[in-house]
Amino acid sequence: MAKTHQVLTAPAPGTTVPPREYTDDQKAKMQALREYADGLLLPDSDPYHPWEKRWLGKPDTIPRYMRAAKWNLEDAKKRLNGTVEWRRDFKPDLIPPDEVRIESETGKIILNGFDNDGRPILYMRPGRENTETSPRQLRHLVWCLERAKDFMPPGQESLVIIVDYKSTTLRTNPSISVARKVLNILQNHYVETLGRALVVNLPMLLNFFYKGISPFLDPVTRDKMRFNPDLFELIPKEQLDADFGGDFEYEFEPKSYWEQIVAHCKIAPDGTRLEDAPAPAQIPAPAVASPPVESLAEADAIEYAGWVVSVNAG
Repeated sequence: MAKTHQVLTAPAPGTTVPPREYTDDQKAKMQALREYADGLLLPDSDPYHPWEKRWLGKPDTIPRYMRAAKWNLEDAKKRLNGTVEWRRDFKPDLIPPDEVRIESETGKIILNGFDNDGRPILYMRPGRENTETSPRQLRHLVWCLERAKDFMPPGQESLVIIVDYKSTTLRTNPSISVARKVLNILQNHYVETLGRALVVNLPMLLNFFYKGISPFLDPVTRDKMRFNPDLFELIPKEQLDADFGGDFEYEFEPKSYWEQIVAHCKIAPDGTRLEDAPAPAQIPAPAVASPPVESLAEADAIEYAGWVVSVNAG
């Protein structure tokens, strides 16, 4: 493939997202959690109401929290309530792009391409760290997680993280305290969102780092981690960055990259969503236009209604 600045925003042609199937008992528990979630919703007068309603109404939210709780309804309620409170404070879906843009200038976190199952790939390169430790770094990571959610094709609920330690030093590697904060957010507030965590080029010098964070990894997260795996078994060559032996010769250019991500996800300067506009050029397939902020809740409600029908029909 020729060198390009174009970000891959769609899976390879022919990619199929493996469907999930649930038992009648599981469907009943998801419905019970949905009813509980309805009672958590902020009043209409609260400015964050439409965003909370949108998130709670997404078809993947309730199933993810039930799976994370291993189908224990009371545990799922506690987990969901904890994330609702966190989202009200952090407002991850309303982070203005310019607030975190400086964190993207070296390409230390890049959203680009999809694995064999249609999971978006989030590349993390700690060696490209360009800023001092601050809350903004964490907000940038969360912003990227939200964009990865935007990239997911219908039916896909998880992403792939590739952590590349090439050229990473003790100075650029995140501290264990920062890693703990990241793990807390990923494990508690983006439950069942990590499909795979692939660590490559880890130097012996940084083995202590993983020993340090190991006590904070829940068994589910630890089971999804792989060190120096065969990436060709997991990702189509045309979707894998050439830095890792793939055929996709992507050249990072900060302005082009940022503009493509913001445009594809239709993010307004204040962090809200833009009204419908023509979709930007896609590789290899055209994007599906997102609805405006008022209709996002409607669209998610329609999608959720379809899920409810399938639950009741099952």
